[in-house]
Amino acid sequence: MGEAANHVSEPCQAKYFKIPWRPIIGMRNRIIHADFDVDLDIVWQVITQDLGLLLIEVKKAIKDLET
Repeated sequence: MGEAANHVSEPCQAKYFKIPWRPIIGMRNRIIHADFDVDLDIVWQVITQDLGLLLIEVKKAIKDLET
């Protein structure tokens, strides 16, 4: 997800500002490059709390882009 977010243009990121682009990209980089220094509590929080909210915003953006 972070890799895909990194390829979204700056204007598109600005238009859909409710999507936390930088934190998504940052988490990807941290997981890939930090090896064993990843806070699993934060990862779990993202999975259990944040992804649902993100899905709502991504669906709105997709709907807008399709019209």
